[in-house]
Amino acid sequence: MGKRILIVKLAAIGDVLRTTPLLSGLKRAYPQSHITWVVDQEALPLLKDNPHIDRLLTFDFSSLGPLDLETFDLVIGLEKEPRGAALASKVKAQEKKGFGLGPEGNVFPLNPASEYAFFLGLSDDLKFRRNQKTYPELIFEAAELDYQKDEYLLFLSPEDLAFAEAFAKQMGLKPGESVIGLNTGAGDVFANKAWTVEGYLQLIEGLRKRPKTRILLLGGPKEKERNRKILRQKKGAVIDAGFDNTLGQFTALVNLCDLVVTGDTTALHLAIGLKKKVVALFGPTCAPEIELYGRGEKIISPLPCAPCYRRSCSVLPNCMEAVGPEEVMQKIRALLPDRGRERRA
Repeated sequence: MGKRILIVKLAAIGDVLRTTPLLSGLKRAYPQSHITWVVDQEALPLLKDNPHIDRLLTFDFSSLGPLDLETFDLVIGLEKEPRGAALASKVKAQEKKGFGLGPEGNVFPLNPASEYAFFLGLSDDLKFRRNQKTYPELIFEAAELDYQKDEYLLFLSPEDLAFAEAFAKQMGLKPGESVIGLNTGAGDVFANKAWTVEGYLQLIEGLRKRPKTRILLLGGPKEKERNRKILRQKKGAVIDAGFDNTLGQFTALVNLCDLVVTGDTTALHLAIGLKKKVVALFGPTCAPEIELYGRGEKIISPLPCAPCYRRSCSVLPNCMEAVGPEEVMQKIRALLPDRGRERRA
């Protein structure tokens, strides 16, 4: 097996995906190695076809019980939540990096190199104002690996690719057209992560004027009502991608796009992993932590209170309402000039 390595990164879906660059760094540092990754069931589809992962375990008793009897050479714990940190502390290993759980129930850095990322979660000034390190940089630093702009690792199954191909055929997507995906929602843990419905409606009007452009409306169950509102007002101008697709199917639909407009949410990381061009909108969350690998543009709310990571907000207009469709359209033009369809990645 070589060096036996355990990665503990459970959630959320986007965070799991943006941790995958670490696999390239590990294989570069330890060519002869056996990597086990523990993840939540929800994010499992993003990792199950990854050739760098030798064993993939879900966070449940039947999967984790045998770990009590195993010993690893290296454990990398990247969860600051108690359950993941507890697992990193509990498993036997020669060396541990990242975050663990102490006897008082407090999360703490397992090695000095993880201290910066640890304090990033404690200091608003460090996280919101001073930090310029991306998430991949932070986890490579914590794991004491050399970061070489390693990309996300995302692999689509043949079944999901076939699903998207059939969808494209059904919707009449043709070579020579640009497909722009609008992912309208975002997680609801923090207030105002998603751009406004009005913003998307105005953007659609601008996109309709572009030659050979098709607009794909993306979302999940939580976006059902807002996407229906957009569809009612812009019937015929957009293609409805549905809201009940599996994670793999949704990923394959994103893969149809040349460019994706989205907030800081799962679709952003899927688009990055698929090497798509992106226009990423940031309000309450931290834009510097997102690595776009030179294929995207960030629009950061001009409000002085952003980012904030607040769960509720009474500011009017809020940080996302302050982002105008003209600026989004300008970024799209910069990334995707009106010169016909480029070859899909």
